[in-house]
Amino acid sequence: MAATPDPDAAKRYRRRYRDAFAPDLLTGLRIAVYQQRSVARDLMADLLTALGAAVVAIGRSETFVPIDTEDHRAEDVAFIRDTMASGGFDALVTTGGDADRPLVADATGRILRGDVLGLITARYLGVDAVVVPVTAGSAIERSGEFQRVTRTRVGSPFVIAGMEQVKRAGFDTVVGFAANGGFLLGAPLTIAGRPLPALPTRGAVLSILATLAAAREAELTLAGLVACLDAGEKASSRLPEIAPERIGALLARLTEAEFRRDVLAPVGTPVALDEQDGVRIDLDGGRTIHLRASGNAPELQCYGEAGSAAEAEGLVRWGWKPPRRP
Repeated sequence: MAATPDPDAAKRYRRRYRDAFAPDLLTGLRIAVYQQRSVARDLMADLLTALGAAVVAIGRSETFVPIDTEDHRAEDVAFIRDTMASGGFDALVTTGGDADRPLVADATGRILRGDVLGLITARYLGVDAVVVPVTAGSAIERSGEFQRVTRTRVGSPFVIAGMEQVKRAGFDTVVGFAANGGFLLGAPLTIAGRPLPALPTRGAVLSILATLAAAREAELTLAGLVACLDAGEKASSRLPEIAPERIGALLARLTEAEFRRDVLAPVGTPVALDEQDGVRIDLDGGRTIHLRASGNAPELQCYGEAGSAAEAEGLVRWGWKPPRRP
């Protein structure tokens, strides 16, 4: 049975953010809104304009553009870089097609990681507790900004369940976000005396607005704001067409302390282990390597996190060495 459209839904959604933020929130910022075919393309341009930004809509399309906010296509990266090369914009923003995941690029055309957007937003909102999947970066804990950080398996249902658990533990302001940037507000907040109701479903708008506002209020560029976070770098890759039983066998071996120590010797010393979703291993030097089975394809995914992009990519390359493959 098809859902019945609600003609007032977009108006209520727009009003939600206009009521929560001051009308001069983004005054002075010049923002490119990459519209493509996102369901939020008009709403996003209207809302940013209503909050004071100078908005230029670009890239409108009547065919679907598969924007992936975590695994960027080369053509999307090139389009964003070329757009920002003019030097005329402070930021570029867009969303995934159904507007549940944000994408924000700085003035140089560099795309901010989704978990970095989530961290900036949670800090800006001043929340007590954060719930994230195990694929989110370690800067969330390292920031020391939150009374509690809870990690879950990958997927919004697990993050939502985690937020409910944290609220039952007595935390008043709880948010969740994914590595792709989708943000969930688990409890109502007040921003400078303005109410923002809870919305515990994944969305893109709040993290876009809060990130732009955080940079403006700090009188920093987006690149400068991210540099202050010491968020490190992440890399990822996937090995397709691997039988689930072979992936399971490899992950099981990595839970064995002696095997884990021996195979990781070339890249570092294991210091902690998280088995919620695959095997996430904290290494010495504040680095992590995480291997997990994809939830929707027969493939093994590998994530590396380190202080530099080269180090993070090196961890992923280690994960794909033939002797370590399942």
